[in-house]
Amino acid sequence: MVLLALVVTVLYAEFARDQLQLSQAGGYLIGLGFVVSLLGSVLLHELGHALTARRYGIGVRGITLELLGGYTEMDRDAPSPRVDLLVSLAGPAVSAVLGAAAVAATLALPDGTLVNQLAFQLAVSNVIVAVFNILPGLPLDGGRALRAAVWAVTRDRHRGTEVAGWVGRAVAVGTAALVALLTLTRQLAPLALPLMLLVAFTLWRGAGQSIRVARVSRRFPLIDLSRLARPVVTVPTGTPLAEAQRRRDGTDAGAALLVTDSAGRPLALVDPATAAAVPTERRPWVAVDTVSRSLAGLPAMPVGLDGHQVMETVQQHPGAQYVVTSGEDVVGILHIVDLAQLLEPHRKMNT
Repeated sequence: MVLLALVVTVLYAEFARDQLQLSQAGGYLIGLGFVVSLLGSVLLHELGHALTARRYGIGVRGITLELLGGYTEMDRDAPSPRVDLLVSLAGPAVSAVLGAAAVAATLALPDGTLVNQLAFQLAVSNVIVAVFNILPGLPLDGGRALRAAVWAVTRDRHRGTEVAGWVGRAVAVGTAALVALLTLTRQLAPLALPLMLLVAFTLWRGAGQSIRVARVSRRFPLIDLSRLARPVVTVPTGTPLAEAQRRRDGTDAGAALLVTDSAGRPLALVDPATAAAVPTERRPWVAVDTVSRSLAGLPAMPVGLDGHQVMETVQQHPGAQYVVTSGEDVVGILHIVDLAQLLEPHRKMNT
């Protein structure tokens, strides 16, 4: 953010000095003002998304601002293509209105004055944000609008996301090619080349992430905790580690060791890495309690959750393991690597 802000400040300062005959320090102040205007424009743009989402009952968790754009985090997806389209276009609409007002102010104010330049900054900021975001490819707002259109036609949101993601990659390649051409023909300052290529790279990465999310989300219905969770073998507190491992190996070598109290209530889970670090000859003398992790520190999820609910739990409580319960009983342990392998079977996982 700081590096980008400096690059944009320097680029715009040169332009402002030529237009207003300012000193070097004055040019940098105007350039910094442009950066602030750009961030403000992005904020108002994202507020357009946020307020429209709330209008249709979609909760907003927060807004993340970046110099190259922003992101409004919502607590769920749009319920229909129409709502998705309206939420997507709300941001560019806000930017377009602000840009049009700033353009009118720029034309009305005397040329070569500071207030004219400030109005021009607001006009440029909002027009750039509006025009760039309306391009039809994810992760841009135009890509979300394209997703909504494909969703409406195919009745498949995931198909819409994939199509818009591939179009987004085409937009990224086109942006990089256009930047290279403008630089070679000297219509774009060489100092702006790294910034614009970073924009293209950001688009490519965001588009690829959208394609991946679509492919993963399509497999959510395959999530069945009763099958995906690893089984548990219960051992009483104080059981020697060697004896606990012998009992597990006699039933299911892949099962997790669950430590219970004298009444059979689950207390802790044996940590495989810690247990493996204990020398074999010492395991008959080491109690399972010393190599266990309290269940209180592990997030839990009921066995009946569907795929979307499981993913919401994972997003809200990130972790490597999850306790799968049925009422008050622990019926299994979900390992995040098993979930990831199910959702992305062709991707190599580190276990």
